[in-house]
Amino acid sequence: MDDIRRRAAFTFIRYSNCWEDAAILREALQPAPGRRILSVASAGDNSFSLLAAGARVCAVDLNPAQLALVELKRAAIRHLEHDECLAFLGLRPAGDRPATWRRLAPELSPPARAFWNERPQHIEAGLIHAGKFERYFRLFRRWVLPLLHDRRTCRALLEPKSAQERAAFYRDVWDSRRWRLLFRLFFGRTLLGRLGRDPEFFRYVDEPVGETILRRVRRALIELPGEDNPYLEYILTGTFQQSLPDYLRPASYAGLRQNLELLELAEGSVEDVLAASDRCYDGFNLSDILEYLDGPGCERLLRRVLERSRPGARIAYWNMLAPRRLPESLAGRARSLDGLAAGLFARDRAFFYRDFRVEEVLE
Repeated sequence: MDDIRRRAAFTFIRYSNCWEDAAILREALQPAPGRRILSVASAGDNSFSLLAAGARVCAVDLNPAQLALVELKRAAIRHLEHDECLAFLGLRPAGDRPATWRRLAPELSPPARAFWNERPQHIEAGLIHAGKFERYFRLFRRWVLPLLHDRRTCRALLEPKSAQERAAFYRDVWDSRRWRLLFRLFFGRTLLGRLGRDPEFFRYVDEPVGETILRRVRRALIELPGEDNPYLEYILTGTFQQSLPDYLRPASYAGLRQNLELLELAEGSVEDVLAASDRCYDGFNLSDILEYLDGPGCERLLRRVLERSRPGARIAYWNMLAPRRLPESLAGRARSLDGLAAGLFARDRAFFYRDFRVEEVLE
């Protein structure tokens, strides 16, 4: 059995923010009151975004550290006003985050409370900076980016521009030989695997990682507006100022607070959680977990998902480097919504993915 749990560690926070675009995920899964969605938890952001639309969400993760993060974010959203929550999470300056933690701690399960009691430095710094992936971007900002562009140029990249202006800025200002060389090195398989993700996440990848991601960044910086891209802003500046994650935008926050009772957390693999009950779902956010599995593993997981799908349910997932899609053996039970997925992917602000897939379960 090809099980990522045997090949990678799941004892610390890998991601303190979700690095998939919640906006296109919502359009793909159509969350609404009365609909039930199973969502890979990760940092919780995309599950919260689905929850804000009124869907009942089961957030699933192999990693208890990620679920502890979601628990604490949920407690902050429930008990803190919008500005207070932004400050506690680390998006804004805060006077005393440990004091806020002590207010929120009784809300958490004993395992989650123990996890955070052992990591006061993450509380003090702000939760959105606690992940291994975020620390990787911090290394990029500290050691690599200053060799490429100054802060004024980085800020200029985030200013509103037309498509023609973005192309000219990239060509004339941003795209130096040093940019291409250092980007390929820092975001190549070795450093990205060791410092950012995990080497095992690239087991089924057969292409040059740094060069592939560089091409995607080039397309995004030219084709997508930078002024409303929280993922780009965090990479360049280390926070969210002009572009909040979707779940923390004022328009989402009030609805999210009202719907927190609709969130369920489950530890384990998606396959295990589905096998443990006969509950059926209207939608699935599988993040990019399929590319961590071999072909038979992907087919087995998707077969289990289809067994727990209501007619018309949608399955959404990203491919970063390893191509995954609905196998031929399951084509009679679902169809690929290629046109919808391609249109959404063209607007995907989390620009380092190969593609976005949406499958629809047949009646």
